Amino acid sequence: MAAEQQLDTQLRETAEELQLAVSLLVRHMRMASAGSGVTLSQISVLKRLDRDGPSTVTDLAKAEKIRPQSLNSTVSGLQADGYVERTPHPTDGRQRVITLTDLGHRFLRERKQAGHGRLAELMARRLTTAELQMVTSAVPLLRRLAES
Repeated sequence: MAAEQQLDTQLRETAEELQLAVSLLVRHMRMASAGSGVTLSQISVLKRLDRDGPSTVTDLAKAEKIRPQSLNSTVSGLQADGYVERTPHPTDGRQRVITLTDLGHRFLRERKQAGHGRLAELMARRLTTAELQMVTSAVPLLRRLAES
């Protein structure tokens, strides 16, 4: 039992440290994206559309783990700015398909070419090559935690 309790304590401490680190990283990302006029949640939707292709609000909301109403607001902002477009769903007249526009693709491409901004700069300045490799290896694990 003592070993189980020790593992539980270690997991809780790790979870607490991870939560703090992620919160600080999100703060850095917010600062970096503040000048672009695009929010972090909007960037997340743009990246998902770029990675996974056109989608409905319902499917995007499930993938982003937020309510469809919240995502609808995010998508509306992106549409108003010209980053996405909505077209009728081919088989379900109640839904619309959200697709990246050329402007949306260009925005993501420019963001990527800029090295993903502040976070990339922090990693380059503060991490050794070995540490960068560890972070790179941890990303799929963190994504699996976030998406499960």
